Amino acid sequence: MSTISVQLPGLDLKNPIIPASGTAAYGQGLAQHFDLNELGALVIKSTTLEPRLGNPKPNVTETPAGWMNAIGLTNPGIEAVMADRLPWLATHYPDLPIIGSVAGSTFAEYVAVAQRLTQAPNVHALEINISCPNVAAGGLAFGTDPKLVQDLVTQVVAVATKPVYVKLTPNVTDITVIAQAAVAGGASGLTMINTLTGLQLDLTTRQPTLSNGTGGLSGAAIHPLAVRMIHQVRAVTDVPIIGVGGVMRPEDVIEFFLAGANAVQVGAATYGNPCACRDIARALPATLAQYHLPDLMTLTREQAQRG
Repeated sequence: MSTISVQLPGLDLKNPIIPASGTAAYGQGLAQHFDLNELGALVIKSTTLEPRLGNPKPNVTETPAGWMNAIGLTNPGIEAVMADRLPWLATHYPDLPIIGSVAGSTFAEYVAVAQRLTQAPNVHALEINISCPNVAAGGLAFGTDPKLVQDLVTQVVAVATKPVYVKLTPNVTDITVIAQAAVAGGASGLTMINTLTGLQLDLTTRQPTLSNGTGGLSGAAIHPLAVRMIHQVRAVTDVPIIGVGGVMRPEDVIEFFLAGANAVQVGAATYGNPCACRDIARALPATLAQYHLPDLMTLTREQAQRG
């Protein structure tokens, strides 16, 4: 049987499968469907300093190409996460690595949230969300400017006692420039990619389907774009990459690793199947064996040799 464990800064993963931030909230909903210990790790929902209601409904819609959402970083705020959500995970899943997702509207907010999350004993790493396309401030405003990216990451790393991963937006001309800026700021790794900005129009009302107008497109349609961008970024940096974007089956995991990823996150697949992460993780060893691959680390070594 193929070995599917991987090791990343701050993260010792029994398998490379991680629910993407926002798709599993803080774990309670997903835990109703399967044992979260079958995951490699869990990324909690992007958390801000104060509670956020997010965008009004409708904020999620299905398209022929995948899903679009404009949820807008709905979350209970850092104090509720520290007092309730993370302790619940620590009690029920003490051995599950947790990645704390950090969001904000200002540098100061990012730093404050990161400083609090890094104090949680069961948070093993931070993911800095500088790529959400569905908020008025922060998000893409920071994630598309390499100087702002480097400065923000530098400030977050200065207060974090855990490894920092930076989640990159695909809504840029050259993602390698943003990746290099994040690494220059001290990022231990990268998560890529976030959703692509899209627009769906209702033919009856002649208006956008989503209340926010535009939304973030996810699902199988963006997988080839994610593969291409991971491949590009792997050519310019050797920091670990957590690949995300249209992972629907174990073959997609292997393709990400071939492109240069070191772990993966699963998002849109869970909308139709809340057990998607579990199912992909269970099927991965047999799929590796089908392609005569003894383990995922073999793919990682092949990456290094190609580089």
